Amino acid sequence: MNRVLCRSRLLLAILAIQLFTPLAEAPSSGRSRIEALADGNLWPLALRLAKPLSRNEEAALEPMDRFRECDRCPEMVVAPPGKFIMGASESEPGSTPDERPRHEVTIRRFGVGELPVTLNEWMACFLARGCSYRPNSITMEDGRQMAGNISWDDAKEYVQWLSHVTGRPYRLLSEAEREYVTRAGTTTAFWWGDSASPPEALYPWPDQHSSAQATAFAFMPSSANPWGLHEVHGGIYDWVEDCWHENYQGAPTDGSPWITGDCGGHVLRGGAAGRAPQTRRSAARMWFGSPNRLLYMGVRVARSLAQ
Repeated sequence: MNRVLCRSRLLLAILAIQLFTPLAEAPSSGRSRIEALADGNLWPLALRLAKPLSRNEEAALEPMDRFRECDRCPEMVVAPPGKFIMGASESEPGSTPDERPRHEVTIRRFGVGELPVTLNEWMACFLARGCSYRPNSITMEDGRQMAGNISWDDAKEYVQWLSHVTGRPYRLLSEAEREYVTRAGTTTAFWWGDSASPPEALYPWPDQHSSAQATAFAFMPSSANPWGLHEVHGGIYDWVEDCWHENYQGAPTDGSPWITGDCGGHVLRGGAAGRAPQTRRSAARMWFGSPNRLLYMGVRVARSLAQ
């Protein structure tokens, strides 16, 4: 069965199942989800209940499709397969030697959280006793609360719990995957360009906010990157699977995590509110000890997909 036919049958099945279920309004326009779907503005799997993907559903996924596999699971976006150049050149303002040498990496398709894990999503794990730590929260400028003060060890507990609850392979992103989805096909310091300040058209701040304040916070909901991900240069760091290395000499080129060597420290990606703008570039990286926690440490999850 080819993918187009599989996808069509999947959509018909979902519509049949949902026929007698009240439909929520499309968040962007207030129209029904079926109307939005007819116009091509909504992914087919947005109509399904939050439950683990079947084999056919997983096979039918296309780049930028979305899915959620339990009520309190993170919403996932399908990252397309591809190649990119990882790291930063010496001429990129704010770059550091640990971001070199630049090298080509091949990425297979996978699911990635639209956002870092929210406080509500984490608390589902905590209340189910899948996570041993009750986190602090970081409130984004749009009011959403992210789970913060998370250690790398905590993050591993969370993805193990997700895998147990769904029966599906959830994990931390690799460092290469995290940079790949941040760039979303771009090659500049930030996905919108080389300036640390996003264009006003993407980031319409009220007059009372200064440009410095705008740069210090994460994107508003309407300003996702080209692949639909929020907070990629944002208000909280994401732990990834990789152990820390001082540079990319010998780094994997297949998108897998680099887990050889001294793994007492692991890598954080993304940036945090209040830190210097150059630390939130696509190529920027930092490390910390695995058991340690700081308020601006969080996690964004990955989901392996059949190829």
